[in-house]
Amino acid sequence: MIHFSPRSADLSGPQGDDPRPVKLSASSMSSPSAMTSALPIPRDPAPDATLALFREGYDFLSKRADRFGNVFRTRILMRDVICMRGPRAAELFYGTEGLTRVKALPPGMQWFSADPRTVHLLEGAAHRQRKALFIRMLMSPGRAEALSALFRAELTRSIPRWQERDRIVLLDEVNLALARAGWEWCGLPPLQDDAEAAALATDLAGVIESGGIPGLRKWQARLRRQRLENRLCTIVEDHCAGHLPAAPGTPLAELCHHRDGQARMSPAIAAAELLNILRPTVAVGRYIVFAALALLQEPAWAQLFGGGNDDLTEDFAEEVRRITPYFPMVGAVTTQPIDWDGLSLPKGQWLLLDLCGTALDPDCFPDPTRFRPERMLSWKQADPGFIPQGAGDVARTHRCPGEQITLELMKTAITFLCRDIAWTLPDQNLKVDRRRMPAQPASGLILADVRPAHREGGTIGHLAGSGPRQGVGVALTNRPEALQTE
Repeated sequence: MIHFSPRSADLSGPQGDDPRPVKLSASSMSSPSAMTSALPIPRDPAPDATLALFREGYDFLSKRADRFGNVFRTRILMRDVICMRGPRAAELFYGTEGLTRVKALPPGMQWFSADPRTVHLLEGAAHRQRKALFIRMLMSPGRAEALSALFRAELTRSIPRWQERDRIVLLDEVNLALARAGWEWCGLPPLQDDAEAAALATDLAGVIESGGIPGLRKWQARLRRQRLENRLCTIVEDHCAGHLPAAPGTPLAELCHHRDGQARMSPAIAAAELLNILRPTVAVGRYIVFAALALLQEPAWAQLFGGGNDDLTEDFAEEVRRITPYFPMVGAVTTQPIDWDGLSLPKGQWLLLDLCGTALDPDCFPDPTRFRPERMLSWKQADPGFIPQGAGDVARTHRCPGEQITLELMKTAITFLCRDIAWTLPDQNLKVDRRRMPAQPASGLILADVRPAHREGGTIGHLAGSGPRQGVGVALTNRPEALQTE
């Protein structure tokens, strides 16, 4: 039986050499679980926790924080690291100068480009300048809506193809639609045929799915990334040479003409930044699949969206983002001494922030494992407890500038699933292994007998109505608990 739950489910400033410590005031938040320790930081007694990290996945940090407190020390690859959880820790990571993201994540957990010249790893003035470019590309009026419209069009054009098949895997089909839409939205040259689109989606999904897995699949992901960056670099060079047009305002045009100071961005960096847009666009497919699971668990919401009520889809999507295992953690390394909330962090100290565990802080979210869209969460609010894609001011910190796009894509998928198609849910394994990063239902969510919906309103896949439920390998209930795995 599944429930939708983050912890037990299987559903996420300038650097310099100034030796003076950065003095930070404590957060105004004063929850009982907040970090106000003047005592030595508790230490995990294990001599090294690397194997435990990959064995426990998303729950690695939270299990130890439950045992040792919201701040504790451990070792990963024999490297000392201070691990943190909670809104105060989020304010440290996303509101403090003297931190860098370079070499700040455990091996195998860096889904973005490792090139220090890309937006994820820049700091200080260089980061703010590059971030302003991303905000313009991703958050200018109408940009998110334009990508969402392309995504809906791709989903709609897929319906006849789905009708010809007995079953589809929702995650694969959503990834394909997102890849097609994202490619066109970026201003890239048209894909030649369905085979080329499928290859693109496979490569992008492969980069995401193997991002947290050490071993052969990790090396395969690197090869996919290199193949994508080489292809994008050729496109950038062709555009810069005047051989390939690009509509003004599209990421291709913006990146090709952007200047970092006096120099134009190199084709290699522009290609890496294009991939830093395409990859997370396809990664939204996981949120969409978990949203579909939530609709199955909460058929009353499916009925509601089937009859309209678009104003509530964002509340639903935000609660999915809160409770879904997405990014497990973010890392930072101090570039100068920092005194913060009774802690003295020396230069060079490695830090990890538990994103999933912070989303389950009971002082921020009463009854945190229950799926409750009525919490009315919003990415627009400066809430250091709700940080699925980062915290703080998006223009000044490493908070993701793509949250608006994420929400628009999720809302589009929710209404599409509830109004545009009908389907049945065959017997399948919907267990979500939280050791696997990034997480997903084992089956990818298989849908059968997909067809255009009759506009009678308010059902999703006949599971909220009187249609067949035989052979469903998951118990669907009206219980308010979030979806959890057995």
